[in-house]
Amino acid sequence: MSFTSENNCQEDQAVRLPSLGCLELREHPNRGRGVFTQQEIKQGTLIHISPVLVFGQNEYRKHGKYTRLDHYTYCWKNGSYALALGLGSMFNHEPFGQQNVGFIRDMDQSLIRYTALRDISAGEELCICYGPNVWFDVVPQDGQDTDGENADSRKSSKDNIEIDHEQTADDFLSGFDCI
Repeated sequence: MSFTSENNCQEDQAVRLPSLGCLELREHPNRGRGVFTQQEIKQGTLIHISPVLVFGQNEYRKHGKYTRLDHYTYCWKNGSYALALGLGSMFNHEPFGQQNVGFIRDMDQSLIRYTALRDISAGEELCICYGPNVWFDVVPQDGQDTDGENADSRKSSKDNIEIDHEQTADDFLSGFDCI
């Protein structure tokens, strides 16, 4: 087998990329585009596998963090970042413990696998947890703040906030397994 120098991904190993046919992109009134299911998904179901493009640490620091793509990157090994392709960049955020989809970063294969953490009802939005330090005001799926106010006017832009990615990534990822 051969490996690429950038991310040690095995070049000649085929990887099947199954995805459920019941998924669709839909506009949420307060959160923007997101992934929804048209039918029930059982806990433990493999929902999607996203291939990723890996950006080395230098490339990311010089270019990537200054673009809109930064909103869709995952922390990767050796200080690099990965852009999830397919539906992987379309899952909206729910705080830890409220998300219905989990993910496992497979760094050797340059993939992210998404699975159902609980049974998910037809019509429900599929959400992952981005971690404890998000760059926007959290809007629950029902569009209501915890104080009951409509949250659609509270969206903020990541472009206005500087984030220490290394610190937040280390804190968040310390409890997660990677393949």
